[in-house]
Amino acid sequence: MVTKGSSKYRPGYHLAVLSAGFVAGGLLNAAARKWLPSGAVKEFLTTGVTPSIGHLDLDLVIFTFGIGPVAMDVSLLSLVGVLIAYLIARSLF
Repeated sequence: MVTKGSSKYRPGYHLAVLSAGFVAGGLLNAAARKWLPSGAVKEFLTTGVTPSIGHLDLDLVIFTFGIGPVAMDVSLLSLVGVLIAYLIARSLF
């Protein structure tokens, strides 16, 4: 007997909702950076942490390729986007 986890959805569904949330949050962040006036609110909402992974070279004797650098900008508005995507997905399904 195969045991099921606590979620009724597959991991791909959760990955899609998370990805859609980060895209929506990125759009909110870009709009806030463009249209909010300078001040404390703009600084608070648009300041983010950007973890990155540097250039990675992979040598497989026959061919060599490089990956990176890969970075992700996480701010308060991107997390709000994830929350909005979750609430919409939860109400639809």
